[in-house]
Amino acid sequence: MRSRHRLGHLLGHRLGRQFGWLWAAYGTSALGTWLAFGAFPLIAIEVLDAGPAEVAALSSVGAAVGAAVAVPLGPWVEFRRKRPVLITVDLVRCVALLTIPAAFALGVLTFLQLLLVAVVVAAADITFRAASGAYLKTLLPAEELLVAHARLESTAWTTTIVGPPLGGAAIGLLGPAATVVADAVSHLLSALGIRAMGGHEPPPGRREAARMRAGDLLDGWRYVLADVTLRPLFFNTVLFNGLVMAASPLLAVLMLGRLGFAPWQYGLAFAAPSIGGLLGARSARPLVTRFGQHQVLVAAGTLRALWPVGLAFVGPGTGGLLLVIGVELGLILCCGVFNPVSATYRLQRTATDRAARTLSAWAVTTKATTALLTAVWGVLGSLLGPRTAIGLAGALLLATPLLLPRHAPAPVPQSKPVPDRA
Repeated sequence: MRSRHRLGHLLGHRLGRQFGWLWAAYGTSALGTWLAFGAFPLIAIEVLDAGPAEVAALSSVGAAVGAAVAVPLGPWVEFRRKRPVLITVDLVRCVALLTIPAAFALGVLTFLQLLLVAVVVAAADITFRAASGAYLKTLLPAEELLVAHARLESTAWTTTIVGPPLGGAAIGLLGPAATVVADAVSHLLSALGIRAMGGHEPPPGRREAARMRAGDLLDGWRYVLADVTLRPLFFNTVLFNGLVMAASPLLAVLMLGRLGFAPWQYGLAFAAPSIGGLLGARSARPLVTRFGQHQVLVAAGTLRALWPVGLAFVGPGTGGLLLVIGVELGLILCCGVFNPVSATYRLQRTATDRAARTLSAWAVTTKATTALLTAVWGVLGSLLGPRTAIGLAGALLLATPLLLPRHAPAPVPQSKPVPDRA
């Protein structure tokens, strides 16, 4: 009996069949994304002979334009049933990705097509994240959101560990286009899983959504900036993610170039510490139960900011590799705790009829800021050197805990979840 209970707990049965399907769909899609990690740059370099500027544009411009495209989609999602939106977005990602191997097979693939697909996928990712968060808020009661987010976070880190090595092997055997096919299929399977959820989703509150006003586009940002607890968490998250990601390309240049690390060593330095994300996600709920949500949020948010500055001191050889692994392990462990607690905190503080717009505005700002800071740090790396630029990012990260909410918020009235009728 105990083994059955544990198995049911791991599979998400305690949170209902609908969440189980949503969780499975999320895991399948995430695995496909990590299998295809790095496939676009490889295709650009190996197939289209793209240079460094084009490869950089593929990631930064694609993400920035995708974020801009996603801006009007937040209000559009808000006033529609979320499950059909999730299915549609998954199918859009599937079709867009399949155009790449199809064009490659026909010999007509161009860099412009890669860039357009990157834009579509970036916009679809933001839309899916907003719709799934809003749907989760109606699917589960507030007290179970942390459990759900912890499981999703654990799945994210598991696919981070498993996906890139499997994808690298597939690329070596079949070429980068094969992993793009795998990513497309994962989104198709995700759409089928969400369709299999069943249950009843009530219609959104505003039926006149077809006449969306221009002011609706900014409602997500207005809502966040007007809330005394969401506002500091918003700025903290956006700045932290942007600075961490901005320093990543410079660390690759430093390790693979000046310090002479082999590609497998570079991959190991970031794959192995991902186990910390699993440990952190599993620890989030017990920590919140013991110390309280706000205390864990502030403590984990503070501790995660202390690690990245250590990357400025990486040296050659085994010692340097172990330093990177240690820093990344500490960083990812703290992020594994912080992320589900933060996601739960944010969703609990957001009214149901504002969830999609708020989450969309949050994701758009994060993606656009990351793209901007990555470009800025690329320039700083050229002017100051990669090590100095990495150290500067780490020093600025030390100040991000000042933006965390200082006081525990008053509870926000929650709407009742949709009953699982299946």
